[in-house]
Amino acid sequence: MSAVHFNKGSFQKDVENGSGVAVVDFWAPWCGPCKMLGPIIEELAEDLSDNVLIGKVNVDDEMELAQQFGVSTIPTLILFKDGDEVERLVGLRPKDSLEEWIKENI
Repeated sequence: MSAVHFNKGSFQKDVENGSGVAVVDFWAPWCGPCKMLGPIIEELAEDLSDNVLIGKVNVDDEMELAQQFGVSTIPTLILFKDGDEVERLVGLRPKDSLEEWIKENI
């Protein structure tokens, strides 16, 4: 399963009102580190699809969501549990580090 591309409506339905763990990558197409993180997010979405919803929010298209969560630096990864923000990471990280971070919060 590939990463879900959220808009305001799907984010509210699947993350804010969802259950379980969700990891959301706030990114933009012009952001160099975001481009490098993109394939890692896709791999994690595939590897962890049984336990975690992994998705992306393009901050250019969904400025309101970025503002709602105070995202001022990208990439920013926010981990949600049952709709509540649990933790966030800012910047590019290697896949194994991200996978460990996610699994610690499942």
